[in-house]
Amino acid sequence: MPLGPDLAAAGRRRYVSLTTFRRSGVPVATPVWVAPYGDALVVTTHASTGKAKRLRNDPAVELRECDARGRVRPGAPVVLGRAEVLDDPADHEGPLAALGRKYGLVFGGFQLIERLAERRGAKRVILRITDRAA
Repeated sequence: MPLGPDLAAAGRRRYVSLTTFRRSGVPVATPVWVAPYGDALVVTTHASTGKAKRLRNDPAVELRECDARGRVRPGAPVVLGRAEVLDDPADHEGPLAALGRKYGLVFGGFQLIERLAERRGAKRVILRITDRAA
């Protein structure tokens, strides 16, 4: 199933505020880089981040356009989605390439730093975001 128009529009934004939910239902927003990949949007993060942990309990997400600091413009549209955490490194190559195409050299530098962190045991995951109804 292809990306819905709202999710596709979110994937074209430079930065997106990704809101995940605690077990109590309290929302937690984080600015992220996001890129379209196949029938989903993809984000990369450390496996130990709060957003990755929260998504293991509740896959519901909300996306809003934001700036690099996570500031959301008043009235910015909300896009509802569902996210799954992809732990297997075999599932990471395509999504990382999509992020690299979108963010270019900045993402390349980020990847270099991440490779050094991985040598110290940090593990990355991919968040795969689809339309909530999907």
